[in-house]
Amino acid sequence: MKRLPRRLRHGEEATLVEHLDELRARIFVSLGALVLGFVVAFVFHRHLLHWLNAPLPEKRGNPITLGVAEPFLTAVKVSLMAGFGLALPVILWQLWSFLAPAVEEHSERTVRVFVLFATVLLVAGVAFGYWVVLPKAIHFLTNFDDTLYKVELRARDYYSFVLTVLLAVGIVFELPIFLLALVRLGVLSTDTLRHNRRLGYFIVAVVAVLLPGIDPVTTTFETIPLIVLFEASIWLALLVERRAPRAEAASLSEP
Repeated sequence: MKRLPRRLRHGEEATLVEHLDELRARIFVSLGALVLGFVVAFVFHRHLLHWLNAPLPEKRGNPITLGVAEPFLTAVKVSLMAGFGLALPVILWQLWSFLAPAVEEHSERTVRVFVLFATVLLVAGVAFGYWVVLPKAIHFLTNFDDTLYKVELRARDYYSFVLTVLLAVGIVFELPIFLLALVRLGVLSTDTLRHNRRLGYFIVAVVAVLLPGIDPVTTTFETIPLIVLFEASIWLALLVERRAPRAEAASLSEP
């Protein structure tokens, strides 16, 4: 049985062929993780669909299908998305293992902290989207002018909407990582962020409008955490900005 690709140490030399072999091996590992995640998700796709149906108002019932193959294709699509979510840690680890030799060893700890922080924020965003945003948004949309329409939710469209909103809110919660990275790279400073709060709020509002979610309820629930995360990002960036010179001085003093 072929071993998993070995992670090169920082500064370790390798030929172009060895790098290509490593890249190919890591791509195969990532694809294998994706296939395994898809199989696991498909086995439990009924539970997954029940979980996605939970935000629906009780009077609406389950979504409907209009094609012969639509039930199967919908299950495959949802399972593929869920499988990608399950495989994402493995895919990101393979990507990091391939790029890590180019990163100095004293910076690896910072990268790991950022990755852990980003993962926590993503999970928090998906949870916020599922338990707070979706129920309000779906209730508003399915009851809007309901006396003029016979509202029937098609499974394909409903699950696409749910997954898109969850992904959008998860991305919204990654705002601190984006701002911290810009501060760490020197593109932004905490002084710039603090003295341009009004501009930041305006940009946050524009981002919330551009994100998936055509109704005002979803847009509002995407704007509120963006503003809170923007303020939290300023204080976190201030901490990072103050710690950076000490970390660099410590790394230079090491033999």
